Amino acid sequence: MTSGSFLPIAATLLFSPLLLGIINKTKAFYAGRKGPPLLQTYYDLRKLLGKGAVYSITTTWVFRAGPIVGLASVLLAAFLVPLGSQDALFSFEGDLVLFAYLLGLMRFFTVIAALDTGSSFEGMGASREVQFSALAEPALFLGLASLAGENGSFSLSGVLADTGPWTWSAAGSMVALVLLSFFIVFLAENARIPVDDPNTHLELTMIHEVMILDHGGPDLAFILYGAALKMWVLGTLLVELAVPVRTGNPWVDSTCFLMGMALLGVVVGTVESSMARLRLLRVPQLLVGAGALSALAFIVGLI
Repeated sequence: MTSGSFLPIAATLLFSPLLLGIINKTKAFYAGRKGPPLLQTYYDLRKLLGKGAVYSITTTWVFRAGPIVGLASVLLAAFLVPLGSQDALFSFEGDLVLFAYLLGLMRFFTVIAALDTGSSFEGMGASREVQFSALAEPALFLGLASLAGENGSFSLSGVLADTGPWTWSAAGSMVALVLLSFFIVFLAENARIPVDDPNTHLELTMIHEVMILDHGGPDLAFILYGAALKMWVLGTLLVELAVPVRTGNPWVDSTCFLMGMALLGVVVGTVESSMARLRLLRVPQLLVGAGALSALAFIVGLI
């Protein structure tokens, strides 16, 4: 195991809620509205942390542990993510597998916390979450395997931080396929349009939001912050590939990376403003398509 810079984890902890603000501002721009403040997520987190939590008598310790374990899991995953040319705080061969399973652990506790309420409504959302994640994980693993084979490393820092313009010139078609696949996985894992609408409250269309309806106060703050961290770390996979600026100057590379994250927020907001949510029966087809793109990238990388 090697130790890298504190800069990646510091940027993740500080700026991840800002990505949600950029997305909401972009959607408000397309709708012709002023929209919420750019820092609205920070205000929401502060407000929720100052409130109390109400627990149903039907729930057990599982319901209370869900938000805490979920936040801890994605925090550990954030320690493995690089920033620009800066290696992650901790990196070792095979950490990309740990990264994927930490996100899976976060999802597992979110799901069982929803099931612990005994609500069939939340159980419906939990079943959809599990189904879609099972289809998204192969695309993520195959995409990471393709990049690992190209860069000769089996760690996230080796795969992402060492990706530069030379990678595009040597294997541009493979990287482009992985980038498109990761973007679909990013939208699905973060419950964004066209997979899920984070603003909806209709019973038949909710996936992620329905699983956290019974949470409030600090528990909801943990879930909201954990979702922001998850969006950031998955967005890192995209930005590291799409904006491979590697000048050797950590401040220049980090600034370009942060600008890339802001651009990602604009792109997501544009996608959500220009298309509707897919029918539930179409979502598996979209995720299978993402898996096919990653599989094709893996085959191209072997040629």
